[in-house]
Amino acid sequence: MILLQAGYLLSFLFIKGSIQLVVCIITGNKDDLYRAIKRLCNVQNPVPSQVINVRTISTQYAKLRSIAQKILLQINCKLGGELWGVDIPLKQLMVIGIDVYHDPSRGKRSVVGFVASINPIVTRWYSRVVFQTPHQEIIDSLKVCLVAALQKFHEVNHHLPEKIVIYRDGVSDGQLKIVESYEIPQLEKCFEAFNNYNPKIVVFVVQKQISTNIYSSVGQQLLSPPPGTVLDHTATSQDWVDFYLIAHYSPQGCGIPTHYVCVRNTANLAPDHMQRLTFKLCHLYWNWPGTIRVPAPCKYAHKLAFLSGHILHHEPSIELCEKLFFL
Repeated sequence: MILLQAGYLLSFLFIKGSIQLVVCIITGNKDDLYRAIKRLCNVQNPVPSQVINVRTISTQYAKLRSIAQKILLQINCKLGGELWGVDIPLKQLMVIGIDVYHDPSRGKRSVVGFVASINPIVTRWYSRVVFQTPHQEIIDSLKVCLVAALQKFHEVNHHLPEKIVIYRDGVSDGQLKIVESYEIPQLEKCFEAFNNYNPKIVVFVVQKQISTNIYSSVGQQLLSPPPGTVLDHTATSQDWVDFYLIAHYSPQGCGIPTHYVCVRNTANLAPDHMQRLTFKLCHLYWNWPGTIRVPAPCKYAHKLAFLSGHILHHEPSIELCEKLFFL
């Protein structure tokens, strides 16, 4: 361990080119210092970083073992570790998560977070960030990201994926037709960059801001349904193949599901297979030892877009694209 004053960290990184990780322990709520460290390590001198507030490790002694374990697991991920996986029967598969963050401090410009799996068991991730001007179409950014992800997938596996499943967050009901009739055809044009390549694709729009709640009747009580509960009838759309999924555990109150709308399915996945795949992907978020509300690539894309738009105000270095540096 090397103790450095904040002003010497940049010089140290320039000198020590083989650094694998920077761990900074800071005092107090120093947002400016946190931002400076993240910009330095994610943009200027690309190296994974872990910032720890001294209060976290000095005031909760009873929880210190648990806190240390969580920090070490995060560090493991940032160094390229794969903490756990799930069995996904689909072979030669790429899974993609897309989310958009709107930066209010910079004229509401959009930041697109894009995360794609690049190995057969869906435990290695490739990420890209694109900053957009207020009037630029998001599809321009997505095309750049998709081509780069496919090239990386081929580099790792020596072949391209036969199936691509995309989870697109941040789309309202009124934009579904635009995604179906304009965005997806534009994405499919990316495949022309590769010889004789025409993969099957499945595209889901992920909607969290919904008014639907789901209850489970147990005796005389209405309780939150268990994780894995699916509603695919009665409350669903007549125009789309869609379903509601409660993937996470709600300790009290009603179960707030996530709504998934399938806007393209050239792979001909059956609804049951769509639901099972989506639920399995909710187990792969390595910042939490359980299921989360949305598939892991969606959550990773959200974390990436937020870090880039809210903290960095800049695209991260491309040298970090194969590590979960944004956890």
